[in-house]
Amino acid sequence: MLLEIFIIKRILIAFMKIIITRHGETEENAAGILQGHLPGKLSKIGIEQAKKLAYRLKDESFDCIYSSDLARAADTAKEIAEYHENIPLLFDQRIRERYFGTMEGKSHINLDTITKKTYYAESIEELIKRTGDFLDQLKREYQYKNCLIVGHGGSVGALLANLRKRTFKQIFELGPIQNTSITIFDPVPEMTLFNCAKHLYD
Repeated sequence: MLLEIFIIKRILIAFMKIIITRHGETEENAAGILQGHLPGKLSKIGIEQAKKLAYRLKDESFDCIYSSDLARAADTAKEIAEYHENIPLLFDQRIRERYFGTMEGKSHINLDTITKKTYYAESIEELIKRTGDFLDQLKREYQYKNCLIVGHGGSVGALLANLRKRTFKQIFELGPIQNTSITIFDPVPEMTLFNCAKHLYD
């Protein structure tokens, strides 16, 4: 009996939990501007969204908080970190948004006049690869731990594609990634919550 309890405990602690979220709304989001690797600035709504997200996650037990180094994600992560003072807040370029080259900073409505090659300066395959490399390292360094990742619409989609073994298209067929929505893998790779933003409406 004691051996069975020991084995069960060993199995339970071997699980890794990952929570993934997107940054709050930015002024560029509201204006229909393509951001990519531009820093972006949280709008008043986005700041409030980040605060509501932070409050929702305040009782979570994290071993690390990872964020894209771009300002809109970093500022969202900092709101969350206010409730987790002793947890490392780390920034990683591999979970940045997809890179759009010369189209960054321009209006979405003008994209129809731009060639696909120019628009997609970074391919989906490249985005999947860099976010996959990040996840591989995260799993090695935080095995059996609980981690939070703050990213962007595109990079969150790529992270989910890696974790779910799905294509980027299949992930977005489920719906667009909402600002500050939460997706949970508990344990990895079992997805127990997807794209939930109920904290914005409670």
